[in-house]
Amino acid sequence: MFFVPPNLTTASRITFKALQLGIWALSAAFIFSNPAKAQLGASPLVIESQANRGQAQAFINVTNSGDTPLRVRLYTEPFTYNRDKGFQTASSSPNDLSSYLQFSPRELTVPPGVTRRVRLRAMLAPSLPDGEYRTAVFTESLKELGDNDSNTVSVVTRVGTVIYVRKGDVEPNLAVDSVRFDQAKNQIQLLIRNIGEASAISTATWTLKQGETVISTGESIATTVIAQGDRNFLLSDAKLESLSPGNYQLTGEVTWGEDESNKLPFSVNLTVPEP
Repeated sequence: MFFVPPNLTTASRITFKALQLGIWALSAAFIFSNPAKAQLGASPLVIESQANRGQAQAFINVTNSGDTPLRVRLYTEPFTYNRDKGFQTASSSPNDLSSYLQFSPRELTVPPGVTRRVRLRAMLAPSLPDGEYRTAVFTESLKELGDNDSNTVSVVTRVGTVIYVRKGDVEPNLAVDSVRFDQAKNQIQLLIRNIGEASAISTATWTLKQGETVISTGESIATTVIAQGDRNFLLSDAKLESLSPGNYQLTGEVTWGEDESNKLPFSVNLTVPEP
């Protein structure tokens, strides 16, 4: 799904794929006393934009679902996607968008039951090489509570949005690298490499056969393969729990892009070793 605010050029696109993206790792609540009802929300979870003359803009919607006002601030952190662990913040990145990103406003108070809009504007220096620039934008609230002993404790809640801005004509380019069977997890790990200059949110549909016999079929969750990086697609099914040692054939297709228009068929041999 694409949402283009009326004051954006058609080249500046915002894509958000909420639950299916599995980006719940972006959101974290750190509670140091009694549990508190979550009040803070932010959407979309993912923003993809094409820079036009070095500029792009988008919006984050900050929502307060509680019954008291929230004071929130927005800040950025570089991030990457680990091959096995997925989303991780980083201390630095050569593709960090943070220094080119402006917020309006950066801090705000959100009344109860209200959604406020924060404008993000990326201004890329002309000297920057073509490529993808990205950052995670965290919306954070800090609320003071009292514990049972009347002491003051802090509850910090933050929710995140990942932002990708592409400069120039850059695209993902995915390839199947290898496949292995994780016996401890009864799971097939299909390693996909992205040799392109832009990240891709992709899905793999698959069929496992031994000779002419179909053993199992399935579809992976949507998985981000970062530009110039790789990810293990985790293929699971109950039938894999009783998979016998031997040689198998794994076939299928990896899809990505708008309307999943990009397709990568694959056919690889899989060996399940003796335990």
